[in-house]
Amino acid sequence: MSASERILVLNPGSTTTKLAIFEGEKCVLEDTIRHSKEDLARFEHISEQRDYRESLILAFLSEHGIALDSLDGTVGRGGLMRPIKSGTYAVNDAMLEDLENCHLGEHASNLGAVLAYETAREAGVPAFVVDPVVVDEMNPMARLSGVPELPRLSIAHALNVKAMARRVAREMRRELSELNLVVAHLGGGTSVVAIRQGKMTDVSGAISAGPFTPERAGSVPIMKLVDMCFSGDFAKAEVKKRLMGGGGLVAYLGTNDAREVENRIQAGDKEAELVMDAMIYQIAKEIGAMATVLEGKVDAVIMTGGLANSEYIMDRLAVRIGFIGKIIVEPGEDELEALALGCLRVLRGEEEALEYPGG
Repeated sequence: MSASERILVLNPGSTTTKLAIFEGEKCVLEDTIRHSKEDLARFEHISEQRDYRESLILAFLSEHGIALDSLDGTVGRGGLMRPIKSGTYAVNDAMLEDLENCHLGEHASNLGAVLAYETAREAGVPAFVVDPVVVDEMNPMARLSGVPELPRLSIAHALNVKAMARRVAREMRRELSELNLVVAHLGGGTSVVAIRQGKMTDVSGAISAGPFTPERAGSVPIMKLVDMCFSGDFAKAEVKKRLMGGGGLVAYLGTNDAREVENRIQAGDKEAELVMDAMIYQIAKEIGAMATVLEGKVDAVIMTGGLANSEYIMDRLAVRIGFIGKIIVEPGEDELEALALGCLRVLRGEEEALEYPGG
């Protein structure tokens, strides 16, 4: 194996597919393919987007003259699988089966392993995932929801949350295991995580709770939701779509693009301002809740994800959460690099690939 292993990195999100080519630790090519609401509306289920997104990936490789047989490995973002420990996993049949059957639900990240595997199969190289969204380090108390049949699950943007926490620890010249952090990943989906001494001790958001997002409903009035489900007016798939993909900014304003909403606000649209400020208000409440998980002993609050690029959002959040502690804004995410480095460690024999257990 050479010192410049070529790795294809794939990070499918709810509104984007992010791609990169790494040669060793260096990113030599990167792109973000954006998917509009109209692009995705023709697919009832996320799994049906596989061929559509794969064709875009192959077009990207062709456009930049990247031959499949030049790759040494592929790595994708991990999806909604069974709870597992942190690490790099080889994609196996059990993983693909759980993702294709939506074992824990539908999410764009489910496509990460599938797309990595399909591309790797054609290239004749191994495929991996790193720190999937189901990394589970939760405090046992945090699992209780109030309904025994409905335990709270650890589902979050674990890859970026961990990567940003490590980055901030390095910047602070501290070990991550010494720090208490609240990390808010703000994007098409939102995760707000309490990290106690390096462990994700409690999580909120992502797919089942927390603040509403550009396209997700977050926490909703549960009795009203029960009435909606049994009203006879909505099929199961329709209710799920209202909550995931058709909620949040989309439901109120018809767009999942926060930049468009900001433009409307600047043009004097009061409804857009109310909806955006309500989303910010809910994010702040969730960050405050995670500060209580850490008994108020918070070394820093980290704001990350695509929405952290917005001065409008960051400024208004700072007003509400500034009392908690130091606020560190790390816009975007470090997910592509984190995926590549996890794959690289295995390709170089620095650590062994873990085996996904399946059912």
